[in-house]
Amino acid sequence: MADSGEGKRYRTQSDLPIKAVYGPEDLPARAGEEAPGEYPFTRGIHPEMYRTRLWTMRQYSGYGTAEETNRRYRFLLAEGNTGLSVALDLPTQIGLDSDDALAAGEVGKVGVAIDTLDDMETLFEEIPLDRISTSFTINSTAAILYAMYIAVGRKQGVPPDGLTGTIQNDILKEYVSRGTWIYPPEPSLRLIVDTIEYGLAHTPRFNTLSAAGAHFRDAGATALQEGGFTLADAIVYAERCIGRGMAVDSFAPRFSFYFYTHSDFFEEVAKYRAMRRLWARIMRERFGAKDPRSWKFRFGVVCGGSTLTAAEPENNIVRVACETLASIAGGAQTIFTCAYDEALALPTEESALLALRTQQILAHETGIAGMADPFGGSYFVENLTSEMEAGMEALIKTIEERGGMVSCIESGLIQRWISESAHQWQKAVDSGEKAIVGVNKYADAPAGPRTLFSVDPDLSTRQIERLKKVKEGRDPARTEAALSRLEEAARGTDNLMEPIGEAVSAYATVGEISGILKDVFGEFKEPVSF
Repeated sequence: MADSGEGKRYRTQSDLPIKAVYGPEDLPARAGEEAPGEYPFTRGIHPEMYRTRLWTMRQYSGYGTAEETNRRYRFLLAEGNTGLSVALDLPTQIGLDSDDALAAGEVGKVGVAIDTLDDMETLFEEIPLDRISTSFTINSTAAILYAMYIAVGRKQGVPPDGLTGTIQNDILKEYVSRGTWIYPPEPSLRLIVDTIEYGLAHTPRFNTLSAAGAHFRDAGATALQEGGFTLADAIVYAERCIGRGMAVDSFAPRFSFYFYTHSDFFEEVAKYRAMRRLWARIMRERFGAKDPRSWKFRFGVVCGGSTLTAAEPENNIVRVACETLASIAGGAQTIFTCAYDEALALPTEESALLALRTQQILAHETGIAGMADPFGGSYFVENLTSEMEAGMEALIKTIEERGGMVSCIESGLIQRWISESAHQWQKAVDSGEKAIVGVNKYADAPAGPRTLFSVDPDLSTRQIERLKKVKEGRDPARTEAALSRLEEAARGTDNLMEPIGEAVSAYATVGEISGILKDVFGEFKEPVSF
C-alpha cells in the first residue's frame, strides 16, 4: 500500500520546518536578483559556472603501498578523472611510521602508507604534477606531506609555483569530529599558519588550507551546524594569518572548503548558497577584503560518507547520484563520488569506475551543467537559503560569545552539540520517523553474493621492509642534522616549512619528524567530559 504521508513531520534534517507550498510572500528581498559571479555570490562564483568549465572530478583513493595506489590513480586518470584526491592510512595521518608498534594492523588499511619521500616519489610516478591537481586529506601531518609533494615536483622538474592542489590542513575539526590530532591547538595553529605563509611565497597556485565541514557532518552535525562550525574555523585561521602580519587579500583567495553532501536535496542546495553569501560578507565586511577573489567561497564535496548503508549497498548508487545532483545545483568546484560498496570495504576498481561514471553521466547527459544556479529565484530554495544563512550566522555568534572556536573545542562544547545532534538523528532512524530504504523501510530484500576488495595481508611486512631499506640507504649524518635543525626551529618562532622540507629531502620519516615536534609541542588531551 502506498504511503499516504499523513501525520509526517515535514522538516529539514537541520530541523527547519517545511511548508507544503511556497509563494511570492516567502521570497526574501532581492532574492535571485544578482547574477552568478556577482557579490555576494549566492548564485555561484563564476558568471556561467559549468558552461565555461566543469567541476573537477577528483575521486578519493589510496590503499596499501604507494605502488598499488599509483596503479589505481593511473587507471582513474585514464578513465576521465580530472584530479587526484589522496587517502592516507591512519598511521600516516597521526604521525606514526609503518614499523611503529602502534601502527600494527592499520598500515595501508584506510589509505596509502607514506613513510618517507621515497613513498611519495613512487605514489606519483608517471603522473605529471604540472598538469594534475592533487588534494590531500591530511591534517596533523599536513606540513610534512606538503613538503614531500613539493620535493616530488622538483624531482619531476616542476617548480613549486607550478604545483596545483590542496592540503586539508584543518586541525580544529579534528579535535571534535575525526580524531587524527597530535599536538595541542596552539602549536597546531602555528603549523597551519606556517604552511599558509610559505605557500604564498612558494606555491601561489596551491591551496594550503581547506576548512572541512565534511567531518563535522559525518560525526553527526546537522547541515546547518556543518556550515556554521566550518565558517567559525575559517574565521580563526584568517585571524591567525592576519596576526602573523599577512594581508587578508594575500591569503584569502587560496582558502577553500570541503563538505559532505547528504540526502536532503534542497537543504544541501540551500546550504551551499547560504555559505557562499555568508562567507562573502564575512570577508568583505568583517575582514575588509578588497579583492573580489577573497570573497569567493570555493568548495569541494564528497557524495556518500555516512549516508551509505551496508544493507542493500546497491541502493547507494542512487543515493550518491542524487547527492551529486544536489552538489552540482549547489555550485561545487570539486566533487568526489563514493563507490556504492564503501560501507563494506574499500572500493573495487569496478565500483570506483561506476562512481566516476556517475559524475560523467550527470555532466554530459542530463543538461544540469548547462545553467548556473538552476534553483535561483525558487520561492522555496531562496527562503531556505536565507533560513540557513541566518541559522549559521547565529551559531557563529554564539560560538564567539563563548570565547571562540578554540575555547569551545577545549571545553568540549562543540563536541557536546554534535553528540546531541547525532543522538537526535539516530533516535529518528530507530523510531522509523526518518526512513532509510533497505534499513528501516522496505528492508526485506535478501543479500546476494558480492565481490569485495581486500587488501594484501602481507602489505605491512612489505612496507616495513621498504622503510628499512630507505633508512639504510640514506645519509645518516644529513638526516640527523636536518632533524636537529627542525627541533631548534620548533623551539623558536621561525616558520617551520623550510626545516621540515630539509628533513623530508634527507629522507627523514613522517614518524621521526612528528616525533621531534611532539617532543617540543606536547600532545593534545581530550576534555575529560562534555
